[in-house]
Amino acid sequence: MLRTAVTENGTVKGLPADDPRVTVFKGIPFAAPPVGENRWRAPQSASNWDGVRTCYEFGPISMQDQPGVGDDIYCREFHVDPDIPISEDCLYLNVWTGAKSTDEKLPVLVWIYGGAFQWGYTSEMEFNGERLARKGIIVVTIAYRLGAFGFMAHRQLTKEDPSHPTNFGLLDQQAGLAWVYRNISAFGGDPENITLAGQSAGGASVSFALANSESAKLIKKATVISGMIRNPFYPDEIIQPRNIPMMEENGRAFLEFIGCATISDARKIDAKKLRDLYAEYAKDHPRFVPCIDNEYVKEDPHELYMTGKMPDIPIMTGYTKDEFFEALPARADTIKSDRDEILADVFEKNGRKTINLVQNTVRNIAKAHVRRSVSAPMYTYRFAPSIPGYDDPGCFHSCDLWFFFENVPKCWRPYSGLHYALSKRMSDYWVNFITTGDPNGTGYDGKNLPQWNRCTSENVSEDEMIFTEQGQ
Repeated sequence: MLRTAVTENGTVKGLPADDPRVTVFKGIPFAAPPVGENRWRAPQSASNWDGVRTCYEFGPISMQDQPGVGDDIYCREFHVDPDIPISEDCLYLNVWTGAKSTDEKLPVLVWIYGGAFQWGYTSEMEFNGERLARKGIIVVTIAYRLGAFGFMAHRQLTKEDPSHPTNFGLLDQQAGLAWVYRNISAFGGDPENITLAGQSAGGASVSFALANSESAKLIKKATVISGMIRNPFYPDEIIQPRNIPMMEENGRAFLEFIGCATISDARKIDAKKLRDLYAEYAKDHPRFVPCIDNEYVKEDPHELYMTGKMPDIPIMTGYTKDEFFEALPARADTIKSDRDEILADVFEKNGRKTINLVQNTVRNIAKAHVRRSVSAPMYTYRFAPSIPGYDDPGCFHSCDLWFFFENVPKCWRPYSGLHYALSKRMSDYWVNFITTGDPNGTGYDGKNLPQWNRCTSENVSEDEMIFTEQGQ
């Protein structure tokens, strides 16, 4: 087994995973710590080291509200450790590989976590890559800066570095992806067979990467899990990117709120104090999220999907049946664009007609894909099994992550054997897609998987793969 690997910065040593046929390398630095003068700067190159660096523990998570201190559904589901280390020094990645030698050229999954660009981290239980690595791919999870640390804009920052004025979290993701491309062969991976994937804000990050020419050239396939989200009735503050002047004004207001006249002064504030000030600020002001900075982000990725201008590569995307509902307005002519249609199922919720925003967006993009005869395939799915638990949550946003990564046993919910079988099937499809760009073929057990049709019909619901614990 490959227990050590020689990277561009030095030699790293990993540990056997629970299955000793897989090695896990945790906490590999892919950029310099974004602290001090590096706060609100594009990621800088990581330093070299002598000897062997033991990569046995995850790096500290990005600055964010301390996880695990509440009782909301996500604290119960994923953010269970209130003592998890948190630091501004956070730019680390993790690798799971089953390669025995460096020349195996295994397909590579690079994963970006979600959390509204405010929360999330690679060490969440559901992102453990061991089960996927057992099936013959390499899994890499990369960290990035969040909230005010990752996405603040300010006129002083624009003047300081016009080529990297903001979107530092997206630049972190780009740096991590580029590191993988340069180094993954040392772990037995194929740099020419990288799939970029993410969920929610991580899925939106995949779309931002596809819209960026430098990132896109490194990506051969993409998976966007519950990350195509657009409200057809009014602008969305998190997913729909605003322009940089609006975000620069938000930055001006933030510096005023924290009592700083200059970026230089703000860089001197303790990271945890700055985090807490941002939490107070966000109660009454917009949060910092990706924007169109005319450098990394030049156009709205949604518009590129709708106009057929995204890279022509295989894409897998879908939604959970009970996520992100929006009430329909009384007048249908409030739809913002003639390209947006109501394609989601419409039904009564709390006495009002509602749609699932993710379902509607996925179907609109799939329909645009078909209409524009894009040559590479698009595969869409609907995740709709029963989700057990005392909280009766339905198929809530993010619950499918346990299934794709085949980590259902790590969840507290009383899942049944049928759920375990569904998870195996979903991860089989995903591994096939990561390997070849087509989810179809045989599963890990050697049996043929049920056919998953690519999007070919304008009645896009006909081509959706429906995942339930009872089968398709």
